[in-house]
Amino acid sequence: MTSEHRAGFVAVIGRPNVGKSTLVNALVGKKIVITSAHPNTTRNPIRGIISRPDFQIIVVDTPGIHKPKTLLGTRLNAMVSENLESVDVALLCLPADEAIGAGDEYIVKQLGHIRHLYIAVTKVDRAKNDGLISKLAEVSDFIARNKLNVDEIVPLSAKNLEQTQLMMDLLVKSLPISPSLYPEDINTDQAAELHITELIREAAIEDLYEELPHSVMVTIDEMSKREGKNFFDIHATIHVERDSQKSIIIGPQGSRLKDIGIRSRAGIETFLDAKSYLGLHVKVSKEWQRDPKALARLGFTE
Repeated sequence: MTSEHRAGFVAVIGRPNVGKSTLVNALVGKKIVITSAHPNTTRNPIRGIISRPDFQIIVVDTPGIHKPKTLLGTRLNAMVSENLESVDVALLCLPADEAIGAGDEYIVKQLGHIRHLYIAVTKVDRAKNDGLISKLAEVSDFIARNKLNVDEIVPLSAKNLEQTQLMMDLLVKSLPISPSLYPEDINTDQAAELHITELIREAAIEDLYEELPHSVMVTIDEMSKREGKNFFDIHATIHVERDSQKSIIIGPQGSRLKDIGIRSRAGIETFLDAKSYLGLHVKVSKEWQRDPKALARLGFTE
């Protein structure tokens, strides 16, 4: 470790579905956060840890800040605010294929205490030839209108790893001189069981529409490693809010639930570097997004 070793926290923030999780995975170099086309896929602040000989960046993938419609939404926004209080740098994601709106204005009003702010213009692979130029002009106007002190604006495509290394190099410069804050041989502080529930939820919400993806939550009932074998037995419950949703998740003759198990088990085995048995159960937990007791049982405390 050199005398100029830097380490610190970078919060990746923005509206729902602006590419935050894809960017975190690209920076870390490994999938530590699930991704989906559905807004508000991320429900817990997840820390990705990037360790190099001269720095350690802890990137915090936060839930999308939004106008909450449920108690869950309110608690997700509170999680973001709490995480912003302790970071060194904020990285605001503004997608190249969407106009800047009231949600972005609301977010930057929460950043008064942040010393370093970067803006990533995400999803540039979706921008038309002249669209990026007009987008950068829109971002410049947004910065001036809100009197923001922005260190750098970086157009990038996390999907194609375009300019993600530049983004990381810039972030490092804003971190305080410090020894590493986490062990250097890990890439996330996320508990294994939580990551497994997320992989199951990712498979469960694929191809779902409207409000159903937001009604899905997964918990681990039991997880154990077989003695003398690199093999895990995992039993998990997929929670939904209504009987009709349960029928959709299970599918005709259990076909959809079986498919969820096959797809999520593949990701779980890659994550664990072990074979596994995955038993899935679907349960109706009525209106869990609005029930304080249910949210507490599922880990969303005040």
